[in-house]
Amino acid sequence: MGKVLFWIVLILAALMVARVLARHNERSRVDGNRSDTPRPNAKPESMVRCEHCGIHLPRSEATLIEGRTWCSQEHARLGAKQ
Repeated sequence: MGKVLFWIVLILAALMVARVLARHNERSRVDGNRSDTPRPNAKPESMVRCEHCGIHLPRSEATLIEGRTWCSQEHARLGAKQ
């Protein structure tokens, strides 16, 4: 009976180790796909604040009307928040 129990515990331990290693490999693969380094052609860009909602966004994505910045045409139409 002792030998059977030993083999059951050994098999369960091996399965647990295999599961932990599989999770580790999956996380490594997912993290490897993420690129924390900037693209070679990516240049820093100044951020601007929407006059209506206050969100900050890259200048290239902002709507500029009469020297004021907006995050969308809708917020430009609504005007500055009081």
